Amino acid sequence: MIVERTELRDVAVVRAPVHADTRGFFTETFHADRFASIGLPTSFAQDNHSRSHRNVLRGLHFQLEQPQGKLVRAVTGRIFDVAVDLRRSSPDFGRWVGVTLEAGDGRQLWIPPGFGHGFLVLSDVADVTYKCTTVYHAPSNRAIRWNDPEIGIRWPLPHGVEPTLSDADAGACAFSSQAWFE
Repeated sequence: MIVERTELRDVAVVRAPVHADTRGFFTETFHADRFASIGLPTSFAQDNHSRSHRNVLRGLHFQLEQPQGKLVRAVTGRIFDVAVDLRRSSPDFGRWVGVTLEAGDGRQLWIPPGFGHGFLVLSDVADVTYKCTTVYHAPSNRAIRWNDPEIGIRWPLPHGVEPTLSDADAGACAFSSQAWFE
């Protein structure tokens, strides 16, 4: 496995070799010893799987208590996956990084605890799985507006197209009105 650093010092793309032949392909998405050797977590408490359609945007989500680290990958389709640093003491506080993940490309995005997370579906349908370092804690779940100008994420939406959002995401708060991690 190879770790590719992103513009945010603690967010990384994890690339596993993809072995393809006439039958299809095989890749290891998690291997505790290999993850430990590259400095990534080896213990996860929860796995999630979502299916979404083109232009669905999920996020930007985070938990104030029991913050989750997430290892995200596209199982089918293609997504634009985003992490926003919400740790007030970090030199990257308020900055974001976006990575395109595509089924079968062997890439996953590691997002440590203390980050907001969201993704936009770029294909007709995408199945996304992510391993979480802690279990979901509904009372501390928060969301930041997907298009908050203070963060300035450049989502790859077609010109004039608005994303499809959940009611909760449509009513998310501004970046400036949130409490943050220290």
